[in-house]
Amino acid sequence: PDGLSGETIPLGARIIFLADAYDAMTSNRLYREPMSDAEAQFEVERCQGTQFDPEVVHAFLAAIGVAQAVSA
Repeated sequence: PDGLSGETIPLGARIIFLADAYDAMTSNRLYREPMSDAEAQFEVERCQGTQFDPEVVHAFLAAIGVAQAVSA
């Protein structure tokens, strides 16, 4: 809303955004079945650098015990 992007977005907000997105992907909704953890983890990794902060993604995946694939 304030025209913020990248690292000008507060770190806490970037962390909450990723956590909320992961929860939404893995939760049952009336309009769709939940993604598996593996599918959601792949989506998070796929969207790092565009939708999600790469450093936050790395920390998140490490925290849940997922080794991140090396991007080419």
